[in-house]
Amino acid sequence: MALSGRSVDGTENLSPLSDFVRQLHEFREFGKATVETAFPEPDVEVPVFVNEFWTSKQRAASPLHEISYRACFKPQLPRFFIERLTEPGEVVYDPFMGRGTTLLESAMLGRVPLGCDINPLSRVLLSPRLNPPEIDEVVKRLEALPLDGKPDEWPEDLLVFYHPETLRELVALRSYFREREAEAGALDPVDDWIRMVATNRLTGHSSGFFSVYTLPPNQATSVASQRKINEKRDQVPPRREVVPIILKKTRNLLNRLAQEDREAIQSVASRARLLTACADDTPEIAEESVALVVTSPPFLDVVDYQRDNWLRCWFNGIDASEISIWQLNREDRWMNAMTGVFQELRRVLKPGGLVAFEVGEVRGGELLMETLVVPAAGKAGLQAEMVVVNDQEFTKTANCWGVDNRKKGTNTNRIILLRKLD
Repeated sequence: MALSGRSVDGTENLSPLSDFVRQLHEFREFGKATVETAFPEPDVEVPVFVNEFWTSKQRAASPLHEISYRACFKPQLPRFFIERLTEPGEVVYDPFMGRGTTLLESAMLGRVPLGCDINPLSRVLLSPRLNPPEIDEVVKRLEALPLDGKPDEWPEDLLVFYHPETLRELVALRSYFREREAEAGALDPVDDWIRMVATNRLTGHSSGFFSVYTLPPNQATSVASQRKINEKRDQVPPRREVVPIILKKTRNLLNRLAQEDREAIQSVASRARLLTACADDTPEIAEESVALVVTSPPFLDVVDYQRDNWLRCWFNGIDASEISIWQLNREDRWMNAMTGVFQELRRVLKPGGLVAFEVGEVRGGELLMETLVVPAAGKAGLQAEMVVVNDQEFTKTANCWGVDNRKKGTNTNRIILLRKLD
């Protein structure tokens, strides 16, 4: 399959994706030419397009994206596909929504966001950003928060992270949210926002977080490991005032929010849907209702989302041990699970609908995960049209198959574009 935009006799290729292929070939936004190469397995006829399609050189993303989460992709990735493959008003879906990057970009582009994640924490992190309050509303609510009383619980182990007074305020804030939610069935938009910001400030490595110096905010270490960090650094948790930290982060997020982005989000927010469910079983989503899926699944067992989010889950009253997040260390098990997801995606996609499925190279670069995706998707009735590789300068690559610095993490974005046949 050579989706070059023209057939071998020079006539126009009438493939549904021919215009997109043309755009890939003509892309020069960052000074590089697109290279078309072969799939890493010689018996698979799927073209691969390589360029620096999005980069730190382009415009800064919306400040609303500045909520951390493990292994999240850059906002420019979903924007690249949403802008080129959908129209305003169409539904864009992410079955592994995480912090909600795809859905927030969809909303700012006037598309209807639809998301799903097995972890209830995802909704906590995204829902407030689809309905951002005004700063004055947040200030008024923060001034009225009842944080001075005696806490109804005392998780003493958390003193490895927090000064006693900071922990007392956090416990009081946690109790406040639980009581308000129990009374009304859900938090109002202002409380929802405050809870989201507080969740994002639980741990980090600067004075902008509630904790003593620890791992980055998207990865909470264990109590035992934090004790070792404290001993090694000869540190004790300093007093951090909860309300000023929440207010500072709120101002940082909302003061820089463009009015056009706020208005775009507001135009589609009432139609947004966020599900807490497994990606292979979403009966709430109507058949043939989705135009485009942009998502990134768990990369085998590279990231332990359950362990890394334990402290955030505690603060939000979520039992992390009861969340069945996939940890699939064998390639065959991962492929079987993804085939189930692809079958469900095929059900909800419109005829001709597309899936931009982002994966990476893992195991030190020895496994290119598109080699697992293509056969798994094929079993579910989704056709692989191409692989789009975003190869940025920071990866220090000579070419897309010869990455020099593959010792840690994923160095390229590799998006398999799948299509539901009419």
